[in-house]
Amino acid sequence: MSALAVADSPTHQTAVPHQLHLRAPLPGLPGHETFTLDALDDEGALFAMRSAPAGRAPVRLFVVPPRLFFPDYAPRVDPEATALVGGHPAEHLLLVVVHPGDGGSPHTANLLAPLVVDPNTGAAVQTVLNDDWPLHAPLG
Repeated sequence: MSALAVADSPTHQTAVPHQLHLRAPLPGLPGHETFTLDALDDEGALFAMRSAPAGRAPVRLFVVPPRLFFPDYAPRVDPEATALVGGHPAEHLLLVVVHPGDGGSPHTANLLAPLVVDPNTGAAVQTVLNDDWPLHAPLG
C-alpha cells in the first residue's frame, strides 16, 4: 500500500495510507466505505478524502491531522474504536474533517469526531469522543 507522509505534529511525521477503508460508514454517507486520500499541499497538512462507489454520487471531504493546528489536542479514544481499526493503537493516526468557511467565516475542524486510522492498513473509523471537544473549532 502506498503511503503519504504527514506531519501530525510540528516535529513528527507519520505515514498516511493512500486509501481508507472505513469499518462503519460516516453518518449520512451509507455505502461510502472506501476513500482515497490525496495531499493538497507539500507539507501534508490538508488532504482531500474522496469516495466514488459504483452507482453513487462521489463524496469529497477535507481532512487534516489536528495536532498541526491544535497542538494540545490529545483526546481519549474509546477502546472500542481502536479495536475496530485494529493494529497497534500507539501507531494510530487521527484526522479531523474540515468544514470550509464562507462569507468571511473561518474554516473549522470537527474535533469532537475524529477519524482513527491505522496507517499500516488504512482501516479507519470515525468516533465521537466523550470529552468536551468542539464540533466547529476555528482553524488558525
